[in-house]
Amino acid sequence: MEKQIEHIVEWLKQKGEEANVKGMLVGVSGGIDSAVVANLIKKAFPENSLGVIMPCKSQSSDADHAHQVIEECGIDHMTVDLTDTHNTMFGAIKEQLKAAGTLNEANEKLADANLRARLRMSTLYTIATNHNYLVVGTDNAAEWYTGYFTKYGDGGVDLVPLVNLTKGEVREMAGYLNVPEAVINKQPSAGLWEGQTDENEMGTSYDMIDKHIKGEEIPEKDKEIIEAMHRKSAHKRSLAPGPEPLK
Repeated sequence: MEKQIEHIVEWLKQKGEEANVKGMLVGVSGGIDSAVVANLIKKAFPENSLGVIMPCKSQSSDADHAHQVIEECGIDHMTVDLTDTHNTMFGAIKEQLKAAGTLNEANEKLADANLRARLRMSTLYTIATNHNYLVVGTDNAAEWYTGYFTKYGDGGVDLVPLVNLTKGEVREMAGYLNVPEAVINKQPSAGLWEGQTDENEMGTSYDMIDKHIKGEEIPEKDKEIIEAMHRKSAHKRSLAPGPEPLK
C-alpha cells in the first residue's frame, strides 16, 4: 500500500508539472473517496493543496465528517454553501418549465440531484482558476465502470487518481492514511437527497462490483445489473462525439 500511495503521489506531481499549475484541490464531501484524495494531494503539494466543502441541502453529519478529514490530514480548506444558489437556480428553471407546460415531475428528483453535482463542479473550477490549481476527482474503479457519477458533475474533473482502485482498495488505503474511522465505516452516499445511499440506488453492492471488475464469479442478478449500468453509462467515459468530417 505504501508503494501504491507513493506511485499516485508521484503521478500527481508529474501531472501538476505537465499542466504548469501551482497545486491541486478536491471537493471534500465527508465520504471515504474524497478523504483519500485530500490526503494524496496534500502529500503531493504540501503547501498548495485545498479541500473545498460545498454543502447543498446536505446532512450536517457530512460537514462534520469533512471537517474531521481536513483536521486529520492538515490540508487548507474553505467552505462554499451552495444551498441558496441551488434553490434560486433550480426554482427558476422549474418555473419556466411549468410555464411552458413541459415540467416532467418524474425526473425532477434526478434533475435536482444532478444540478447539485454540477454546481459543485462549477464551484471547484472557479476556485481552481483563481489559484491556478487542477481539480482532482474522487471516482474509484467501481464508480467509473458502472458510471455511478454525474456527467459534468463529479465526473467533470482534471484527474482521477483512484480510477484503478476498487472500493475495497480505497478503504484499505484510507486506513493506511489515517482517515477517521467514522468516515471509513459510514454507508457510501453521494449525499444527493435525504437517506440516499449508493448501494440502494444501484441495486447491488460495491463488494459485488469489485469482484466483477477483478473477474471473480458473482450472482447472475448482480452481474446483469452491473453490466447494464456499464453499457448505459458508456457515454460518460468518452468525449462528446461529433460526426465524421464531410468528404
